[in-house]
Amino acid sequence: MTRGTKRAARAPSAPPRIEEVLWNTADQLRGHMDAAEYKHVVLGLVFLKYISDAFTTLYDKLKAEEGEETAEDRDEYLAEGVFWVPREARWDTLKDHAREATIGSLVDKAMAALEKENAKQLGGMLPTGYARPSLPHRVIGGLIDEISKYGTGGTVTEQSDLFSDQPALKAETDLLGKVYQYMLGRFAAAEGKLGGEFYTPDSVVQTMVEMVAPYKGRVYDPACGSGGMFVQSEKFVEAHKGRIGDIAVYGQESNYTTWKLARMNLAIRRIDADLGKENADTFHQDLHPDLRADYVLANPPFNISNWGGERLQSDPRWRYGAPPVGNANYAWLQHILYHLAPSGTAGVVLANGSLSSGQSGEGEIRKRMLAADKVDCIVAMPGQLFYTTQIPVSLWILANNKQSGTGQEGRPLRDRSGQVLFIDARELGYMRTRTERDLTDEDRARIVQAYHNWRGDGDGEYEDVPGFCKSATIDDLEKNGWVLTPGRYVGAAPREEDSEPFAEKMTRLSGELRAQFAESDRLQAVIKANLDRLGYGE
Repeated sequence: MTRGTKRAARAPSAPPRIEEVLWNTADQLRGHMDAAEYKHVVLGLVFLKYISDAFTTLYDKLKAEEGEETAEDRDEYLAEGVFWVPREARWDTLKDHAREATIGSLVDKAMAALEKENAKQLGGMLPTGYARPSLPHRVIGGLIDEISKYGTGGTVTEQSDLFSDQPALKAETDLLGKVYQYMLGRFAAAEGKLGGEFYTPDSVVQTMVEMVAPYKGRVYDPACGSGGMFVQSEKFVEAHKGRIGDIAVYGQESNYTTWKLARMNLAIRRIDADLGKENADTFHQDLHPDLRADYVLANPPFNISNWGGERLQSDPRWRYGAPPVGNANYAWLQHILYHLAPSGTAGVVLANGSLSSGQSGEGEIRKRMLAADKVDCIVAMPGQLFYTTQIPVSLWILANNKQSGTGQEGRPLRDRSGQVLFIDARELGYMRTRTERDLTDEDRARIVQAYHNWRGDGDGEYEDVPGFCKSATIDDLEKNGWVLTPGRYVGAAPREEDSEPFAEKMTRLSGELRAQFAESDRLQAVIKANLDRLGYGE
């Protein structure tokens, strides 16, 4: 076969996906600044491109239908829920000057102009500092060139094959919105421990959202990070043919830069959310004191020891007992229950220690919560799901009313009074990388279906599965000292029966062992012969 024939026979390599191209381009910044800094550089440009593309799509439509004067009327854009983009902030302006030494200053001016024209929605949100000496203009220009290759306004055609799982993209938010989420995840991994402040892995968020099933009402996250819970909630509503306008979003975040990331993440998807007028500590400056949410979704920081609990000992949120000042886990649980509507449901990610800890009164608080029938389901998750910690985690599903209510798509729930569902999912998932585990769609569906079938709004009948799920009673909980570790309740999975007769098995195994011994002797002889040949024999 000729060289040309070989080349022709080789399968064509798949084109790189836009997320990977942008990540590789952004990674050039690694030598100039930390991931914690350069994520704002990259995400700011992706955000600016999305906003500009949405504007340009409407601009072209208005110009074609009604003329340039109408196309330059900012009220036309406000009426359509599109941000007004002044000329100096339009992407084409930056693209035309991408290779110039002043590009950093031009991007800073574009960000400032965009914020000024949309102060109510974007004021104080967008990153600046693109003109800093440590940020080479060639890198900014390279990012702008790469981002310029992909459009978000209207139908995507030639770019559609860059996604392995989405052959056709028509929604404006899909393309750069997907990129935005991808980049958040990659930056979280690159930052290591610090990345957990703003990002929860998709498999964890999706599992919890699908279990809680926010369909209609108020959704609240008291530790919202970059807003991933809200994004998945909107996706859930869309997937179940609901109306996006049927849910109202409320959140709070203490870290200033993360709070800005959340606002950008939601703005790029046109999700109208109340994240407060500023970043603030949820425990000490509750920005939504009167909120009673239909759904709460939260991944609060694990095991916080310096949360200032000594100043909140008589807080009205502690209905089941004052949380220990050395650990905020039960402060988060009680804060969430306090903000839950009478028939509300909550999903919370916590470290596994919260399931069994009896220190500093935690065991008594847990007992009182269980006696009040506030815990609906506990899921022990697989390890290594988080970029940021190896601490094993569990999902807590809380419910204020277990006697009735409505679930996904408005289906009625059965009376679950005095019952708790335990799911042991520790053996599920696969290693996506050497250090990161992920759940497959089937894994996630197995967890979600078990819960919905158990509470009555699923498509099938629930049944206990040894080693995986168990519906326990209050008596069962009391016998186990109010410990909520799923492994105590679900038991062991049935072992496969070995139908091979003992005598036959011993004969087979003995033969295999003798063959292995013989191979070992042969290899030793080869090694000795080689040593003799080299002059290192005995």
